[in-house]
Amino acid sequence: MLGILRYARLSLAAGLLVLSPLATQAQEAFKDFKQLDTTAKMPKLNAFIAPGTAPEGSKLHAVSLEAKLTANGEAVQDGLSWYVFSPNAGADGKLPLIASSQGGSADFQLAPGDYFVNVSFGRAGVTRKLTIPEEGEVDKQTMVLEAGGLVLNAVSGSDMRIRPDQLSFSIYSADVREDGERGLVMADVPPNTVVRLNAGTYHVVSEYGDINASVRADIQVEAGKLTEATIQHKAAQITFKLVSDAGGEAIADTAWSILTAAGDSVGESVSAFPTMVLAEGEYSAVARNKDKIYQRDFKVEAGKNTDVEVLMKDVQPEQPGAAAETVQQLPPEQAEQPTQNQAAPLPSYDQLQNGGTTGQDSD
Repeated sequence: MLGILRYARLSLAAGLLVLSPLATQAQEAFKDFKQLDTTAKMPKLNAFIAPGTAPEGSKLHAVSLEAKLTANGEAVQDGLSWYVFSPNAGADGKLPLIASSQGGSADFQLAPGDYFVNVSFGRAGVTRKLTIPEEGEVDKQTMVLEAGGLVLNAVSGSDMRIRPDQLSFSIYSADVREDGERGLVMADVPPNTVVRLNAGTYHVVSEYGDINASVRADIQVEAGKLTEATIQHKAAQITFKLVSDAGGEAIADTAWSILTAAGDSVGESVSAFPTMVLAEGEYSAVARNKDKIYQRDFKVEAGKNTDVEVLMKDVQPEQPGAAAETVQQLPPEQAEQPTQNQAAPLPSYDQLQNGGTTGQDSD
C-alpha cells in the first residue's frame, strides 16, 4: 500500500527479536503477499449514501476524505473502508449509517450537521467527529491511521521451512485483562499473509501441527512499515510404524499412544503409520495390535523430521497360570485338600500404560 516507506523483517526465537529495515516501498512489498481483509462486510459501492438521510430542502456539501498510515506519508490508494454515521442513536440503540465507501479516498455529499466518520484499514482504524457548516466549503479531511502491516511465517529448527497447511497464527493484544486473558485480535491467520494493524505491540501465538508445538512472542508493529516476522519452532514431524523387522512394512490396524517422559498422553491415533508434529523432547511410543502391546522410547530434535519404528520382536508376555511358590511338604491331612490358588488376571491396557510391564524393542 502506498504510504508504507520501509519493510522490516523479524526473526523470533525464544523471545529474541532482530529488526532489519529494508528500503522497499510498501506498495511493492504488499503485492508480494496475500491481503487479508478483516473489515465488516458493507456495500462495496463508492460513496454509497443511505436514502432519506438528508433533510428535505437542505443544501448538500461536498466532502473529500483521505487517509494516511502516518502523518508524513502519502494517501492510501486502496484497501480502505469509510463509514459515516449519525451521532444520534436510532430506536435499536445503534448509530444510523449515513454513507459508506470502499477503496481509497472518498467523496460524499452531506447535509449540514454533525457526523462520526470512521475509516478502517484491515484491523487498523480511526474515528473522528465531523461538523458540516450551513455555509461555506468544507476542507479536505485527512485522517491518520498510525497503522502498519504484519506478515507471519515460521521455521522448524534453524531454517527448515514449515508447510503452510501445518501452521496457524493467532494475534492478541499485548495487555492482559483483569481476568488474566488477552483480547483476541484475529484467530487462524494463515502464514505469508498481510494483516493490517494499528501501530503497537501484539502477542502472537504460532501453532505448528495440532498437538504441543506452540510458540509465543511479542511483536512490534510500526506505523508506515510492513513487518515480516519469522518464528522458530523447536519441533519436528514424526511418523510412527509398527514393523516385524527394521525397515519392514507398517502393520495395519494399530492403535497408537504417544506419551511424554512424565507419562502424560499427548497424542493418539489408529493408523498404520500416523504422522504427528511434536515439540522437542523425550517421548514413548506405545503401539497396540491384536491385544499385544509394544513400546519404544524416542527423542525429538528440532527440525529433524524422522520415522520411529516400533519392532514386534518383544511381545508382552502372558502371566503364568499361578504365582510361583516354594515347594513344601504338606501334612497328610492337608495334602488331599484342593488348592485355593487361582490364575492371576492379566493386566489391563490402562495398567500397562501406568507402569505395567510392556514389551520394548531395542534400538
